Order: sequence, then C-alpha cells, then structure tokens
Amino acid sequence: MKIKYLLKLILLFTLISAFILPNFKSFAQVNLEEACQSIEKIEEACQTLSDVECRQLLEECAKYYEEKSAQIEKDITKTEQEKKTLQNQIYILRKKIKNLDYQIYQSNLAIKDLGFQVEDTESSIEKTSLKIRDSRYQLADILQCIYEEDQKSLIEILLSEKKLSDFFDDLMALEILNSKNQELLETIKSLKSSLESEKELLSEEKEDTERMLKIQTLQKQESAKTKEEQEYFLKLTEEEYQKYLQEKEETQKKAAEIRARIFELIGVPEGEQLPFGDLLVIAEWVYGQTGVRPAFLLSIITQESALGRVVGECYLSEKGLETGDGVFIQSGKKAIRTMSPKQVPDFLNITKELGRDSFKTPVSCVMWFEGKPFGWGGAMGPAQFMPRTWMSIRDQVQAIIGRFPNPWKIEDAFLASALYLKKQGALSNELTAAMRYFSGSEWSKWEEKFYGGSITKRTNCLQVFIDHGTMTRDCEGRIFIPK
Repeated sequence: MKIKYLLKLILLFTLISAFILPNFKSFAQVNLEEACQSIEKIEEACQTLSDVECRQLLEECAKYYEEKSAQIEKDITKTEQEKKTLQNQIYILRKKIKNLDYQIYQSNLAIKDLGFQVEDTESSIEKTSLKIRDSRYQLADILQCIYEEDQKSLIEILLSEKKLSDFFDDLMALEILNSKNQELLETIKSLKSSLESEKELLSEEKEDTERMLKIQTLQKQESAKTKEEQEYFLKLTEEEYQKYLQEKEETQKKAAEIRARIFELIGVPEGEQLPFGDLLVIAEWVYGQTGVRPAFLLSIITQESALGRVVGECYLSEKGLETGDGVFIQSGKKAIRTMSPKQVPDFLNITKELGRDSFKTPVSCVMWFEGKPFGWGGAMGPAQFMPRTWMSIRDQVQAIIGRFPNPWKIEDAFLASALYLKKQGALSNELTAAMRYFSGSEWSKWEEKFYGGSITKRTNCLQVFIDHGTMTRDCEGRIFIPK
C-alpha cells in the first residue's frame, strides 16, 4: 500500500511539474502533447488520479487545445492573406496577359498594314521607274530630231519648207518640248526618290513593329509562366488552408470533449453554491453547445437568481391550484399570485416527473411595484423559467445532455437558458433577447432600462473580469462572484 501511495504521489508530482512549473515550459509542452492526445488517453491517466487531480489534468489539456486552436486560427488567417495576395497577383497577371494579347493583335495588324503600304510604295516606285524610262526615250528622240534639224544646210531648209519661218518655228517647238521633258524627268526623279525614302521609312517602321511584337510575345510568355507558378503556389496554399481547417476542427472537437468531461466531473448537486470558476466552466461548455456568450449568460442568471443562490421564496399551496396562491417559505403566510393557474398543470407534471413534492418545491414569489403585485410568480430554478416555457425547451435540453432535465439543477438551467436566449436572437442582439427573456415580445422603456440596461452593464463587467480578472468599483456592485 505504501509503494502504491508513493507511486501515486510521484505521478501527481510529475503531472504538476509538467503542467504548472514555469522552468519546464518546453518539457510541459511535450508532456501535454502526449498526455492530451485523446480523451481516451486522458481517461486512462485519470484512473490513477483523484477527481481533483483528473480535473486539473483536464483543465491543462483544455487550455493546451485552446492555445493550439488559437495558433491554428492565426495560421489560417495568415494563409488566407497569402491566398488573397496570390489570387490578386494571378488576377493582375491574367489582365496583363490579356492586355498583351490585345497589343500583339494590334501589332500584327500594324505589320500587315505596313506590309501592304510597302508593297504599294514598291509598286509606285516601279511605275515611276517606267515613266522615267519612257521620258528618257522621248528626250532621246527629241534630241535626235533637234540634232538632225541642226545638220540641215540652207538649201535643204529652203527646199523642204515653204517659208523660212516655219523651219525656225519647228526648231523652237522642239526646244520647248525638250525643256518640258527635262522638267518632267526631274519631277519624276524627285517622286521616285521620295517614294524610295517612304519605302525605307515604312520598312524601318515595320521592323520596329516586328521587334515590339517579339518583345510583347516574350512578355506574354514570361507572364504566363509566372501565372502558372502563382497558381501552383495557390494550390499548395489551398491544400495548407484545408489542412489547417481540419486541424482546427479536430482541435476544437478535442477541446469540446475535454470541457464536456470537466462538466461531468463537476457533478453539481441541486442547490449547492458553486465557485465562479466552476460556473464559468459550465457557461463555456454551454457556449460550445449554443454559441451564447458566457458573460451574457452569467449576467442573465445573476439577474434572475444571483447565480443560483435565490431560486424562489414561495411554495404553491394545494388551496391555490385554481387561484394560483401560495405561501411564503420563511413565514408560512399566504402569498398571492404565486403562480398563474394556466402554468399550474405544467408545474405539476414537471415536479411529478422529477419525483418532487409540488407543494414543497421553491418558486419565485410575485413581484411588487409601488405597493401592488406585478404579474405572477412561479418561476423555477436558477434560470427562473415559467413552467410552460420550460416545457417548450425541455426536449432540446434532453437531446443534448442525454437524460431527463431538471430546471433546479444549475447545469440544466444554464443550458436551457442559453437555448432559449438563442431562440430569442441572442447571437445577433443580446439586449433584445434579454428583454424577451424577461417580458416576452413586448416591453416598455421602463422595463428596458430596469432589466435590459442592468443586463448589458453586468455583461460588460463580467467580460472584463473573465478576460483580465479585474473589475471597477461600479462593477463590484453589479457582480456577485461566489468564492
């Protein structure tokens, strides 16, 4: 027995050292990773530990997985940003490639057009060259005629022409024709030179456009290659992103299993006052089931029953089954309007199913305002459910916890309260949900200020206390923190 006890102490010391001592942080991480692999492995370790020690191990494992989940969330955010960056780069490259396609198309059209212009210019040059050749032939003929006329003797001129003046007129006409042909030849030569210059310019422009086309084609190939690389990395990033999501889901699942096990270990007896840490554990477990914020839920339960301390100061009396009257628990005196007769049948069924004495089960007394009763009493348990409202949510609670729910059992009350608040829209508007919890679908500004305002301020105080463990003097008056 001593050896077994000693081994147990050694194991406990090892666990405490691994989980708590700051000088063994890296060793603690290794041990946590091994010890918290699965709920089955934790349960196996818990077989050699007390409930307190087991719960400590579970708390450390829950913290480990919550930190791991937070780190995975950071990795997911980083990967999402990388995905967006790559997607933007790919989008830009696609636009760039498309623009280059347009430019290449335009360049090809320009090259074709310049080719046609060069061909037209070459054709014009060829035609002009023919004109120059013809003009030269004509000039040669004229010059030959002039030469032949110059070689005639005076007798030949007198014999061939009727008048001497006709000879000189013909010779003058030939001279004028020669001069005109010389001018035309120079004009044609100038035109040819101009056309050849234009052809050279067009050829150069065509060559420049062809070089630009080559550059654009290379740019397109380079952009397409870069785009292909970016798409490859995007695919890798998507795989990594999905891997992180899967890891996050598995981590959250393990954390939820561990929190559920802690919830079971708490094993709250009805009516027992719990420390705030245990109440927060319950609220966090409920958050995992419903999504209702722990600080908001704790604020509601604080408002309704001071976190389960005050669950009713009246009993329904047997004489009040039809009238709804009851008695004060402390004095035994008559308490009017303890429960609406419409609520009584459901209340009797609930207490019967739970094996409770219907007339010895505490419920809330009627509220009083300015010396007059306000509404009806009859609210049950820490969450202060009216019997009919409890019946509307009971099956949902049972489906989650796997047993018959009890409105006076604090963990059942927490879960039922969160489910009802969620149904009233707590995930999007906590104030509206709180007011519907208190007074149904319609409420006055007075009720909103009295109840809703108090809930909102206390929720903010509780959130600061949960996050930082501190509170202002104003918050101290709004929050009851059980030791």
